[in-house]
Amino acid sequence: MNSQLKPLPTGHSTLATLIDEGMVYIDKTPLVHRLTRYPGRFFLSRPRRFGKSLLVDTFQQLFEGNERLFRDLYIHDQWDWSRRHPVIKIDFAAGELQSKEALDIRLYRILKENQERLGISCDWDTNDVPGCLSQLILRAREQFGEKVVVLVDEYDKPMLDNIENLETAAEMRSGLKNLYSVLKAQDAQLQFVFLTGVTKFSKVSIFSGINQLEDITLDKAYATICGYTQHDLETSFAGHLAGVDWARLRRWYNGYRFLGDAVYNPFDILLFISKDRMYRNYWVETGSPSFLVKLFRQRRYFLPQLESIEVGEEILDSFDIEHINPVTLLFQSGYLTIASTQTRRSRLVFRLAIPNQEVKLSLHQYFLDGYLQVEMDQRSRYQDQLYDQLISGDLPQLIATLKRLFAAIPWRNFTNNAMADFEGYYASVLFAFFESLNAQVIPEDITNQGQVDMSIELEGWIYVMEIKLLDSAADLVEGKNPALQQIQARGYSEKYRGKASQGLFELGLVFGREERNLIQADWLKPH
Repeated sequence: MNSQLKPLPTGHSTLATLIDEGMVYIDKTPLVHRLTRYPGRFFLSRPRRFGKSLLVDTFQQLFEGNERLFRDLYIHDQWDWSRRHPVIKIDFAAGELQSKEALDIRLYRILKENQERLGISCDWDTNDVPGCLSQLILRAREQFGEKVVVLVDEYDKPMLDNIENLETAAEMRSGLKNLYSVLKAQDAQLQFVFLTGVTKFSKVSIFSGINQLEDITLDKAYATICGYTQHDLETSFAGHLAGVDWARLRRWYNGYRFLGDAVYNPFDILLFISKDRMYRNYWVETGSPSFLVKLFRQRRYFLPQLESIEVGEEILDSFDIEHINPVTLLFQSGYLTIASTQTRRSRLVFRLAIPNQEVKLSLHQYFLDGYLQVEMDQRSRYQDQLYDQLISGDLPQLIATLKRLFAAIPWRNFTNNAMADFEGYYASVLFAFFESLNAQVIPEDITNQGQVDMSIELEGWIYVMEIKLLDSAADLVEGKNPALQQIQARGYSEKYRGKASQGLFELGLVFGREERNLIQADWLKPH
């Protein structure tokens, strides 16, 4: 790589490191200045690895008056460097906490570190963590003669780490709610409060004690406060990305929208550059959404609906451990983003979509692993076989592979679970498989005669599929395929005539509840 290029800030989340080492830094201080001009209390939710910790550190360095770090940044000439505010920083990034006792110990240690950094002496009762924070705020205000700044990074991590254990998660929520309620009680002593994390918990749960927070998660003015814009890549990263296929890069990694300009996840871009610009799944490899997949299975969620979700604001900004909406969790975790908005009945409605190719391929692989529970190498073999058969129009082998696929699903998947008794289960598995092949899948494809279950386009081939579920093979009528008959009777494939450069097929798939597999499959190639 060109030695004249600035080093990449891969793995770094402190402003001092980026500035002192001359690394690439995207100046977010115009937005930082907008937030910090006046006393304020703010909350921001963004997915993992989106630069939240660097933003929090930027606030800390600014309020502590570290002028040298900002000399070449927008905010330098806008800031009063003669004032220095005491900053209390609470960060839950390190490790997992699995009990309320462990949370209290961690909080006491964090507050102790803040006390020592600020040079403040407190007389604390270690059994009263909220009281410790309250005393720390009061002593800092008194000693520095300026109002206090409180920054909380990954405020929700103790709850999310225990989300599968409702009792422990509830205990964590209670402990954090008591801690954050101090921010309301000490409001008069505070200059600036900023909390950030992945999820936005409902106000009646953790935020009831600090309801003065302004949520900027879906504020157009701050849509790009975390993440890289297209302009950032074409300017600050111009040398690193010289000659890149911009359309392909956008398709793979761009597309996160928070009511403003689309942004890239910084983690993706930095690894893409440092790994010789290979198109791979970087961000999603940092954590498996196993709980999400389990939740979708429990709720018998119809996966094709992920292509056409419309929700109101209350779904996106409200989350609680007793009432988890899987769509909310998908959005807040970064697996869905806002594709468009409209107003309906004086109510803002969001249409959600998977942001990019990286997330699409990986999310559906996670769903496959969760729904099928077969070994990864076995799943990969099925994917390779299906891909080859789809791009060659080999329908006999395609059907044979589908039968082997459903036969390989462990019977334990259906123990105490009626999932396979629903047509949507088979459609969901097929949808996830075809999506993981990077095929263009149109679920519930609408025609002027109604809607077919699924249409698949891949490398010039188009398959129009209808799925039926019967009780067993005994219900079949010889010589008749009800799924294929419906395709033909309603002319589902008409809209694709002349559009398939390689071939067009109508495919009727009939599954049996008793057999838990394909019991009949027939196809036609329309003339």
